[in-house]
Amino acid sequence: LGALLGAVLGHNLDKGLDMEASSASPQEQERIQTAFFTATFSVMGHLAKADGRVSPEEIAQARAVMAHMNLDADMRRAAIDLFNQGKLQGFPLDGVLQQFRQECRRRTTLIQMFMEIQIQAAYADGRLDPAEDRLLLHISGKLGIPEFLYRQLERMIRAQMNFGDSGRGHQPKSGPTLADAYAVLNISADASDAEVKKAYRRLTSQHHPDKLVAKGLPEEMMQIAAKKTHEIRQAYEIIKEARGF
Repeated sequence: LGALLGAVLGHNLDKGLDMEASSASPQEQERIQTAFFTATFSVMGHLAKADGRVSPEEIAQARAVMAHMNLDADMRRAAIDLFNQGKLQGFPLDGVLQQFRQECRRRTTLIQMFMEIQIQAAYADGRLDPAEDRLLLHISGKLGIPEFLYRQLERMIRAQMNFGDSGRGHQPKSGPTLADAYAVLNISADASDAEVKKAYRRLTSQHHPDKLVAKGLPEEMMQIAAKKTHEIRQAYEIIKEARGF
């Protein structure tokens, strides 16, 4: 991660990222934010090349994420350079993922947010290519995410595609359905009202921008987390109206 970021910024940051995490919370948070930023855009670039070509939609998706972050010119250029590095042959994917996981420690919600961003990027053109699916499954495995959870996240992101524009290059063809709402909350249609409310509270807590930033999400990505929280709220409202509670 230090080598990747150092290359795009013109500084040697290897030693800084290889050091043991400081016990000081602000310093550790800054380390994690740097690791998250670096891994997000480089892995996104690698994923875009998984099906053999980088589509205009995938490029638009990466730029949309950058736009949501309101990056200054230097950081935007760094994000683009990281994306391009990820596309290069010989990109050390497993090494990047291993160090990213080490930096995140046991912050599972942060790692899950990273996966949601990557899955969303893969769906930029409206479909998930088999090669992209295999690579995403490999990425989730390296990050300690079991296959069943990856499948849940994939279904959730696919359903969210009908909840308006979430910064994707692909635009939804129709509005969200009740089935989409259940998929976003990761529950079945026969779940009890109590289970619906519990799922809503759990997902809202997991995607709360302030909580994610406290765990190491770059502050510039708060808008992305807020957008996901809004979509979860929309799904909950659709289910509430259908059930009359």
